[in-house]
Amino acid sequence: MAITNISMFILPIVLLIWVSPAVVSDKCSPHEKKTLLQIKQELGNPTMLSSWNESTDCCTWDTVRIECSNQKPYHVSQLDLHELNLPGPTNIPTSIFNLVDLDQLFLFEMPNLTGPIPSQITKLKKLTVLYIFSTNVSGPIPDSLAQIKTLTNINLAGNNLSGPLPPSLPTLPVIRVIFADQNSLSGPIPESYGSFASKDLITLTLSHNKLSGKIPASLKGLDLYFLDLSWNKLEGDGSVLFGAEKKTGDIRLAGNMFSFDIGKVEFGRNISRLNLKHNRIYGQLPQGLTKLQHLTRLNVSYNQLCGPIPQGGRLQGYFAIDDSSFSHNKCLCGPPLPACK
Repeated sequence: MAITNISMFILPIVLLIWVSPAVVSDKCSPHEKKTLLQIKQELGNPTMLSSWNESTDCCTWDTVRIECSNQKPYHVSQLDLHELNLPGPTNIPTSIFNLVDLDQLFLFEMPNLTGPIPSQITKLKKLTVLYIFSTNVSGPIPDSLAQIKTLTNINLAGNNLSGPLPPSLPTLPVIRVIFADQNSLSGPIPESYGSFASKDLITLTLSHNKLSGKIPASLKGLDLYFLDLSWNKLEGDGSVLFGAEKKTGDIRLAGNMFSFDIGKVEFGRNISRLNLKHNRIYGQLPQGLTKLQHLTRLNVSYNQLCGPIPQGGRLQGYFAIDDSSFSHNKCLCGPPLPACK
């Protein structure tokens, strides 16, 4: 009789656990679940977010799009909203910025994503990775992004962003990568871009914008692996971007109005790609180009260069460097161009 009574007492508890695993295993906080459902609604309830519903743990909705932290208190640490088929033009949902524990935010390849980057983005004080690219997001890059001191990666390429470069971005203390190419950014490059606070910055791309004016002499202090300023309306002494001791591996300045004597430039030994075409660069190519052992791409065409092309290294007979790399100059000569007279 005692055994039967014990069984009758335990059975309901076992059944409760068996039928309600979500009660025990739910990692998603009610606040964050409510926020995510609001984001879904603000995006027009796209079909690709059909797994987002109130009855299940939001940390299990879609592990490609949502990642939760592994330790208590659990929170949504990554939100990836790429390639959503939005039903119509939609602004960035401001509800996103109520997920204050976000570490990474991805919003990309959504042509129907429009409007500005909301000022509320500064609420994400723990954000390290911000990707908003290949959208129709417009307006300026918020100067207030510099308030998010944890940012290491910013990708804002391929949008409709306009206005000046925020002068405060170089104050970000741990930034490593900034992509802002293929927008409509305008005005000069600020003086502050020659002195980034972060010692870890390796990439800065500002190509295919409407930047103009003389580049500041302060950019002599810029030392990155990848720098792309191509296809703007920049002018001035681009030689400040080079230096024998710089770690630069890939530098692209094509399609501007830079004017300097290339014969006086000292190239860092790590350079693998060098694109200077369509500028106003003059002088004679320096012998130092033959010492670049990692060089795989070179283009100095459509400039005002003269004199013999240095012989040796990878400047002749290397498959990616041919006569088109040197064509349309004032009086360059020698292999791979016709012989000097």
